[in-house]
Amino acid sequence: MLHNLTDKLINRRDVLQRSVACATALAMAVGSGVTRGALPPVRNGKSHMKLSLAAYSFNRVLPKSWTPDQLTNAKFTLEQFIDFCADQDLDGCELTAYYFPKEITNDYLISLKERSFRLGLDISGTAIGNDFCLPEGEKREKSLQMCRDWIDYSAALGAPVIRIFAGNIPSGESEEAARERCIAGINQSLDYAAQKGVCLALENHGGITATAEQMLKIIEGVKPSPWFGVNFDGGNFRTPDPYADLAKIAPYTINAQIKVEVTPGGKSEPADLPRVVKILKDANYRGFLVLEYEAAELDAIPSYLKTLRGLISA
Repeated sequence: MLHNLTDKLINRRDVLQRSVACATALAMAVGSGVTRGALPPVRNGKSHMKLSLAAYSFNRVLPKSWTPDQLTNAKFTLEQFIDFCADQDLDGCELTAYYFPKEITNDYLISLKERSFRLGLDISGTAIGNDFCLPEGEKREKSLQMCRDWIDYSAALGAPVIRIFAGNIPSGESEEAARERCIAGINQSLDYAAQKGVCLALENHGGITATAEQMLKIIEGVKPSPWFGVNFDGGNFRTPDPYADLAKIAPYTINAQIKVEVTPGGKSEPADLPRVVKILKDANYRGFLVLEYEAAELDAIPSYLKTLRGLISA
């Protein structure tokens, strides 16, 4: 027993030394004015995951950017989604921006925070549909402002992370130009996110993030910050070997969304969920595993949650 305790203390010392080394590297990079790219988060060498569900799973029935009048005839609401997550004994719920009211008030945010807490749920994160590839102008400023607004909303909700997109290449422009603007948008948004204590997690979501190599080019351009990382989406790579690409971005993961289907080479098939979870475990990921269900039968969600619960506890 004493030997095991000694080993644990040594391992913790090693983790601390790695943390200090990363902090020193970050300080040197900032002090010298040299951007070395975002770094993987330093953890304790052991994976641990909690289970959450994305509101996007109910995309077909949740009203979008609604007014009070429209909510009257809604088939499903965010409040009912939170209740559903509690009924499934989840650890958290992810609240997607699309399903919030057109006019978001602090009272509404606080009501969701209270409901989630009372039901024993963390708000594991939020998710927005920004576009940082846009050129300078009104549309770009609107997207940057939306990100700042959602940093504020997330802080009020107690949500630690926002899923963000890179965006799309404007017609007639190069990927390189779009990537540079994306990196600039992330860096600009990170300054505000750091002030509010909210992380920004970049998702592999097609376009200039369609492959692991494209994702890594963006990551290399983002300034080192503890408030930035990857939103690992288990179903979005459409490459010949999506699992291999997921393994490449897994070390940077600060939020993980799991889909029940993958599309290798553009052909949809059931996801190898044990393999996806193992990729995250091998990367020592610690955080929420969020089911983002996009298949046809909503009644199947509890079954998939049961499967994922078994995988993360194994």
